[in-house]
Amino acid sequence: MSRSSPPLVLVHGLWDKPSMFNPFIEKLEGYGVSTFAPYLPHDFGRIPITSLAKDLDEHILKRYGKETTIDLFGFSMGGLISRTWLQKINGAQRTRRFISVGSPHNGTVTAQFVPSSFLPGVADMKRSSEFLKELNNDISQLKKIDCSSFYCLMDLMVIPGWQAALPIGRVSALPVLTHKGLIQNPKSIEILLQEVLMRNEEDLNV
Repeated sequence: MSRSSPPLVLVHGLWDKPSMFNPFIEKLEGYGVSTFAPYLPHDFGRIPITSLAKDLDEHILKRYGKETTIDLFGFSMGGLISRTWLQKINGAQRTRRFISVGSPHNGTVTAQFVPSSFLPGVADMKRSSEFLKELNNDISQLKKIDCSSFYCLMDLMVIPGWQAALPIGRVSALPVLTHKGLIQNPKSIEILLQEVLMRNEEDLNV
């Protein structure tokens, strides 16, 4: 199965590092899924999300060149970095599937009063920010790929938690109580693992 499936690129969130994915990656690689989790320094939120998406593009090109098809997994702010790459840097042209987990696709109240001049990366996540309006006003690139999103109802980082959903594709709640639990709780990891494996199996059976 894994030899016929694209590699999975995992994009971390604000104040995180790729090592946060280690328990999940260990499970994935146990099933033969190839993974890549680049480090994207956010400078505590001072780097705009669009700039981080360009950094992601450089990492993907260096690792896989221009032609290799990939799957994409974004956690928290990483989901918005991923969306920007997909929608604004032609990433959708080489992406089979996008899985978003706990990402503020409709903004979050926790970013609402952050000055744009001080922390532009955080300010991009304000509810009704110009950045999010632009992403959500044209989702034509997302329609080209298989999309799914997961959220935590009681999330204190993405408020309200149930709005951490892509405007297209499958949407599911995970049985956890914290933002980090979305990617670190064993129950959550198992559900996300099955999402990856199930879609791989479905595509191979087509």
